[in-house]
Amino acid sequence: MRFTVLGPVRAWVNGREAPLGPPQQRAVLTALLLQRGRPVGVAELVDALWGEEQPSDPVAIVRTYVSRLRRVLEPDRVPGSPPQLVVSIADGYALCIDDSSLDLAVFEARLAEARGLLREGDPARASELLRSALVEWGGTPLSGVPGPLAETERSRLVELRLGAIEVRLSVDLVLGRHEDLVGELTSLRARHPLRERLSELLLLALYRCGRQAEALEMYRLTRRMLVEELGVDPGPALRELHSRVLTADPSLSLPGVVVAGGGGDGVDAVDRDAACFGWVPDRETGVDSDVPSFDEVARHREGTGEDAITVQPSQLPAVLNVFTGRMAELAHGEALLSDKRRPAVVAISGMAGTGKTAFAVHWAHRIASCFPDGQLFVSLRGVDSGSTADPEAVIRHFLEALGMSSHEIPADPLAQAALYRSLLAERRMLIVLDDAQNSEQVRPLLPGTSSCFVIVTSRTRLQGLVVSNGARPLWLDLMSPDEARDMLTRRIGAARVAAEPQALDAIVELCGRLPLALAVVAARAAMHPCFPLSAIAEELTESQGSLDAFADGDPATDARAAFSWSYRALSPGAARLFRLLSLHLGPEISVPTAASLAAVPPRDARAFLADLARVHLLAEVAPGRFDFHDLLRCYAAELVREHDTEAERHRAEQRLLDHFLHTALGASTLLTPYRETVEPPEPLYGTTPEQITDLQGAMGWLQTERRMLCTTVVQASTGAFAGHAWRLASAMVPFLDRQGYWHDLLLTQQAALTAARRVSDGTGQAHAHQMLGFTFVRLQRTQEARPHLERALELFTFLGDPLGQARTHRILALQDLRAGGYEAACGRYQLAYALYERAGHLSGQASVLNELGWIHIMLGWFKQAVDYCARAITLHQKSGDLMGEAAAHDGLGYAHHCAGDYAAAINCYQRALVPGRRIGDRCLEASALGHMGEAQRALGNTEAARAAWQAAVSILETLGHPDARKVRDSLRLLDQS
Repeated sequence: MRFTVLGPVRAWVNGREAPLGPPQQRAVLTALLLQRGRPVGVAELVDALWGEEQPSDPVAIVRTYVSRLRRVLEPDRVPGSPPQLVVSIADGYALCIDDSSLDLAVFEARLAEARGLLREGDPARASELLRSALVEWGGTPLSGVPGPLAETERSRLVELRLGAIEVRLSVDLVLGRHEDLVGELTSLRARHPLRERLSELLLLALYRCGRQAEALEMYRLTRRMLVEELGVDPGPALRELHSRVLTADPSLSLPGVVVAGGGGDGVDAVDRDAACFGWVPDRETGVDSDVPSFDEVARHREGTGEDAITVQPSQLPAVLNVFTGRMAELAHGEALLSDKRRPAVVAISGMAGTGKTAFAVHWAHRIASCFPDGQLFVSLRGVDSGSTADPEAVIRHFLEALGMSSHEIPADPLAQAALYRSLLAERRMLIVLDDAQNSEQVRPLLPGTSSCFVIVTSRTRLQGLVVSNGARPLWLDLMSPDEARDMLTRRIGAARVAAEPQALDAIVELCGRLPLALAVVAARAAMHPCFPLSAIAEELTESQGSLDAFADGDPATDARAAFSWSYRALSPGAARLFRLLSLHLGPEISVPTAASLAAVPPRDARAFLADLARVHLLAEVAPGRFDFHDLLRCYAAELVREHDTEAERHRAEQRLLDHFLHTALGASTLLTPYRETVEPPEPLYGTTPEQITDLQGAMGWLQTERRMLCTTVVQASTGAFAGHAWRLASAMVPFLDRQGYWHDLLLTQQAALTAARRVSDGTGQAHAHQMLGFTFVRLQRTQEARPHLERALELFTFLGDPLGQARTHRILALQDLRAGGYEAACGRYQLAYALYERAGHLSGQASVLNELGWIHIMLGWFKQAVDYCARAITLHQKSGDLMGEAAAHDGLGYAHHCAGDYAAAINCYQRALVPGRRIGDRCLEASALGHMGEAQRALGNTEAARAAWQAAVSILETLGHPDARKVRDSLRLLDQS
């Protein structure tokens, strides 16, 4: 009998591989194997499989899995006789096997023996043992095993292996094998660039090969990468070794002879390399205090091992290269930072337009190196009460930036906040919260420790943060006259300023020394180099308007004159578009969206947007995408109310909603062409929805506009366009679900239900209830899901919609599966199949058959699973649903895979790739490639597995899909084996 966990969890009984059943059953076996004969309580097994998200009767499910494992592992046991392998002990179980039967135990025994040989001074035999230990690895440890225990142990085992590889390489260097190691070390370092130990080994190996220049260049590149990526210099060990290489330290040279077992030059060689690698016992005491304990390496604190490297975001916006002045404020801020009692929060406040954001970003870039764990940045949009950022949404955004996938973020907002604070604990990060509305908006976003530093900007003084959270205030006033003149000089040019110093002074005063107003006027002057500055000053003098946001009783601080002057210089078309842009919820707008908003051809819209960008009324933040400052948005809103009638504004808003709805529906249809949809109303004349022709374009558009679309649904749900709101929410479902944006899905569907109720639309309510139930199932909130699904079923039945009823039954079946109710789920699927059959919906029937196949895979009934998936393929071929056909081939392949028929599985995965590529479904293609890699690896075809996974990860990274991380982990471990 033999078991493996250093790769896929497998077992051999009587010389034949045993069918271990579905993934969760394998997870039970894994928990028992890892305990090495020690009893595991049923409660521990439940936690190992599900953690806090447990099905309704987890104990019964665990006992069922144990019963099945006993039959598989002891096929010859006489019925009624006690089991000999998986035995019951108190309220739990133990797996009674010899250590020699488990690959992990063999691996650890060889590591321990190798450590003993190192203590005895026999590196040659230690190297042999380390190599033989590493041969035990067969890929990603615990591959395919779900659950919290497997995730934790997988990370531990990965680090254990990397530590063993590094010690083996160190020993081989002592043995004079540097020429053979350069290639291997170069490859390993490329895969683990942040692991300094590998850089040390490669540096010494290159030096001993007589390649000193290459060694020094490698160090230079390593140092630059560490500084750019992490903001830190190499560690002391690597720096010291570099210094010794730089000076050609004779002690780094390898002696001519290495004698195994100690003595002579061999011992000298070991001692000399100990200075670099620190694993040799002390000559006098015999204590190997520096020998790394492999268990210690494996259990090293998360965040120090390569596989635990945390995502280090660098979200600061680009620094403004014409930033000038504010030296006193910068000195004050940096004095606060260097204070022994430095505050955790600095609140920058000042009137609108004083350049708070530019100052905060400039300061943040200056001090970023003090916070090597990264920088977070977000605009809280406090100036616009209608679209102020929700702290809960910001926390989710920060969690994603810190490397958490959508699947890993908890559903409960309090749990999200706790996770956010936990991720920031003991890290040194810089967080910039721009444009806060008030203290209440900021408090949930503050870390729980003082290791991080937070910069907040706001138009209010945030006194609550100062009083309750110990924030230090930093007031940003108007620029001094000298600073304002310097600012204009840098933007307009020194020669022009020197020619008209009095006009320059007049412009400074007329702009009220307000940075935003100065920037607008400077742009105008720079665009017209022939205009005398005196003419610009005269135009500003003649303008009598004022911006209320800047008004504080002193006309000298009013910037509306600058805005209105720039606005009046626009063509009528550009001016009208500028006004209408205030109706867009932002923050960014694309050329096609602007075209629909203004009912103009896209070519004209692009020209108008370019005009606005040239006079700094807009900024092109990305090719074809534009944004404008909040103050300018307020100014545009004033203008649109003044110049455009209510009816004109209403039509523009409808065109905007029509644009989003019809473009989203087109993109959604490309994602799921056989999904039943709700027909939208005809778009208003002048609307030009974007024509997306392929799946990649659809995914790209939905990804780019995701936040905008979600905001639009919520905003429209309570107004005149509630009908658009629920339809747009429905169109977004396939994308949000496929990408794992379930919090956004919940938000939009709640708004959709509000919208449908507002207009008394039964169809809209049915779809919203259905998708709310589906979302709650995804989020493991099953008690909240059931009422919505039952209400959806009632409404679809009343409406006579069999397809809606069928889909609802399928979601109810999914909920039953999550609770371990396989029989109930099968009954639901049978009802759904009958509804699809009566409606003549072949694709729906086939999808149900494929889902029944997956149920039988989970139950370990692989023969029945193969039959269901094969029938699904036949029906999909009849209906012409290429996507469904590919998905069914993928399911059939996995059924063969679980049954141990890897060759048949690979054949099915290849069949899944053909239609998947033909229709451009890159998610499905990546899924089939990922499964194919697992099957190839199980057959020992390492290169084929690598090729499949490399192709899969390339697709997933292009799509920004969260599963890319899992495939990268599999590739990394494959390369290490």
